[in-house]
Amino acid sequence: MDVPCVRVEREAGEETRRRLAEEDLLDTTYQITHEDGQLYLPIVDPAAVPEELEIIFRDPPRRETQTMPADLVEFTPSYERIGSVVVIDEDDPERARALADAIVESDIPVKTVLNRASKIQGTERVRDWEVLAGEETEVIYREYGCEFVLDLASVYFSPRLATERHRVVEQVQSGERVLDMFAGVGPFAIPIAKRGAEVVAVDINETAIEYLRENAERNDVADQITAISGDVSAAVGEYADWADRILMNLPHSADEFVDAAVTAAGEECLLHYYDIQHEDDLFGPGERAIRAAAEPEYAVTVEHTRTVRSYAPKEYNVVLDVRLSKQ
Repeated sequence: MDVPCVRVEREAGEETRRRLAEEDLLDTTYQITHEDGQLYLPIVDPAAVPEELEIIFRDPPRRETQTMPADLVEFTPSYERIGSVVVIDEDDPERARALADAIVESDIPVKTVLNRASKIQGTERVRDWEVLAGEETEVIYREYGCEFVLDLASVYFSPRLATERHRVVEQVQSGERVLDMFAGVGPFAIPIAKRGAEVVAVDINETAIEYLRENAERNDVADQITAISGDVSAAVGEYADWADRILMNLPHSADEFVDAAVTAAGEECLLHYYDIQHEDDLFGPGERAIRAAAEPEYAVTVEHTRTVRSYAPKEYNVVLDVRLSKQ
């Protein structure tokens, strides 16, 4: 049987395996195989695999001993792993209980199972959780060679944005000055600092900033990151005309902070603006908000647009990479 597999050099195998597993792309019904210094990692959805990874088709042997949650419930389960925590999103209490029990009984390494009990809420972007198994909500999460500690009960974090974060990080040059306006625990700021950039990272959630500082120490970039707890609109006053690159990862509300971004922008600045919009006009509202705030002081050029992921029926999380050039 032809099975889609990601082919990587053996040296990159563990990092790639972990990356695919964290995005629920590994097909664990088949074994990982190797040949001539290459590893072949079976995957479930070739279309969701990051573009830079090579996909080929092979006939790997089936696993015979591993038990997965899908083997133990009578429905197709959906869940995601964040370190040692597995997160589910089930409104039906009986389904939630059955899935949690199946996850614990399966071969997935897990300490805690959480069910989403609310949407993200408040200025600190946290949600309520129903704890279905275990009790520990603090996890260690690894992404593209960086290690993050965070408490899911106290901060916002999404492993689903790993590919998008990597796309941005790969653009950063050593010596850049980067403002991360809604930094969270540092999933953008820390790998950007590892590229040799100077980073100012702001978040209104004080707990997130405490974790960001700890994560900067863990990843040996504490000297390159200034972490600020507070309202970014007030914080940018000290960094007027400073930034070469600005991250605005606050979908639904980023338009409220475009004026602050323009204040911080240097002579040339690349703005990564994240938004959630209806499919009828995915990128127009963001572009109009940026032009209204930046023109005529800056020439505004939309260099790249991308749909990051589906958010709700007919609504999508999108990003605009916008160049601001002072006139």
